[in-house]
Amino acid sequence: MISTSGVTLRYGKRALFEDVNIKFTPGNCYGLIGANGAGKSTFLKILSGEIESNSGDVHITPGERLAVLKQNHYEYDEFAVIETVMMGHAKLYQVMKEKDALYAKADFSDEDGMRAGELEAEFAELNGWEAESEAAGMLNGLGIPPELHDKKMADLSGNDKVRVLLAQALFGSPHNLLLDEPTNHLDLESIRWLETFLMDYEGTVIVVSHDRHFLNKVCTHIADIDFGKIQLYVGNYDFWYESSQLALKLVRDQNKKKEEKIKELQAFIQRFSANASKSKQATSRKKTLDKITLDDIRPSNRKYPFLHFKPEREAGKQLLTVEQLSKQVDGETLINGINFVVNKGDKIALVGPNGLPKSTLFEVLMGELDADGGEFTWGITTTRAYFPKDNSSYFDEVDMNLVDWLRQYSKDQDETFLRGFLGRMLFSGEEALKKANVLSGGEKVRCMLAKMMLNGANVLLFDEPTNHLDLESITALNNGLIDFDGTILFTSHDHQFIQTIANRIIEITPNGLIDRIMSYDEYLENDEVKALREKMYAE
Repeated sequence: MISTSGVTLRYGKRALFEDVNIKFTPGNCYGLIGANGAGKSTFLKILSGEIESNSGDVHITPGERLAVLKQNHYEYDEFAVIETVMMGHAKLYQVMKEKDALYAKADFSDEDGMRAGELEAEFAELNGWEAESEAAGMLNGLGIPPELHDKKMADLSGNDKVRVLLAQALFGSPHNLLLDEPTNHLDLESIRWLETFLMDYEGTVIVVSHDRHFLNKVCTHIADIDFGKIQLYVGNYDFWYESSQLALKLVRDQNKKKEEKIKELQAFIQRFSANASKSKQATSRKKTLDKITLDDIRPSNRKYPFLHFKPEREAGKQLLTVEQLSKQVDGETLINGINFVVNKGDKIALVGPNGLPKSTLFEVLMGELDADGGEFTWGITTTRAYFPKDNSSYFDEVDMNLVDWLRQYSKDQDETFLRGFLGRMLFSGEEALKKANVLSGGEKVRCMLAKMMLNGANVLLFDEPTNHLDLESITALNNGLIDFDGTILFTSHDHQFIQTIANRIIEITPNGLIDRIMSYDEYLENDEVKALREKMYAE
């Protein structure tokens, strides 16, 4: 168990945390949420002891082990992969190294023998004989094949290093686990493995993630950082979001049909409680949810950008035809003779393990790259807006404030209109006068989305739009695209984003396309698709 009493952290006059008192108990997974800059990663560092608070204390039950997902990808470059994982259990690793050193001595003494006996007993007590197979199993589950287990960390790619460090944090069943963005750089199968691991985990987990599907699968509680405080809510992310929005609506409409609003919120709580399930915690979690009252749910003070895409004209029935399209980049064939037709109302998710073919296809369709073979034709009634994965060219060399930056893309040149539009994208007051070349990644994305809204296009193309966004902006964009009365082609690693928007899935494989009109979850569970995927990737 981890708890805090009176934890306060200030940077100058700004209080990041003020008198935080909170308890995280075993058998539960806590999703730590908050806007960008709220202090999520900082709070994890306070809990781990990496950062010291100005006042207050962190308490971890005596004798319990705490494991943290390391962020320094180069820290273990001189060690073998399997050894790096086992280093996650510091006590076991220390016993192993001392034991190996004793047995390697040329002048092994009686005293050494006695010490070796003690170490062997401790090694067995720490489940040392199973350590290597457990470490290998975790690596396999996270997508690190056996042929890499004995390689040095320095020989691995950056993405594979992240997976090894995650295995290190999980290794040896620590009592308490702190995970900061654990799904970054994981593929779908690895995320599923991690979800299953955490759902069956009996210790205490505190996780920061922008992946709402992941938070919904693994979290029993949400810990919301807002205005320097941390408020605990029972339930997953969707429950926190929906209930906080209903509570906010209730506060706003205090004098309008108050009783109806209360009944609506109570019904929501009961509906959620009836459907609650999470592995071993299902029964106790349902009992806790049954006890929720209106007083337990507070309106969120979080700000959401306003994202509404409205086409200026209606498109015809056939929007895009792609025939035998091919493209090589640096000698590698990324698109190989693909064919598909986009029809009115399609919301197509382009999926597949390799992001480069999808980005290349977008660049060809938008005229930024020339195809090597084949052709594509846009319908004459289409107007298009594009969100590239790399937006640096729109900002890095631009020496102008945001009002002037947005003016480039707006028919209405009036400053009041532009400031109002920026305000809806959370750039209010002096924020609207920030220089475009000093924006953070998330701020750049919000500006690009504002540019797209002003375009009034009836076809939207998005290449990884949720990168760099906080949960609030992802939710707002998600809802805006669900409501969009037009056609969308998009890529994303956000499971819930794909599931709730797409009505058609196109997977780009090394040997052609798999194209199905169905939801993402249906696509993943479809037996015929599974067999086809296996064939397309095996050839």
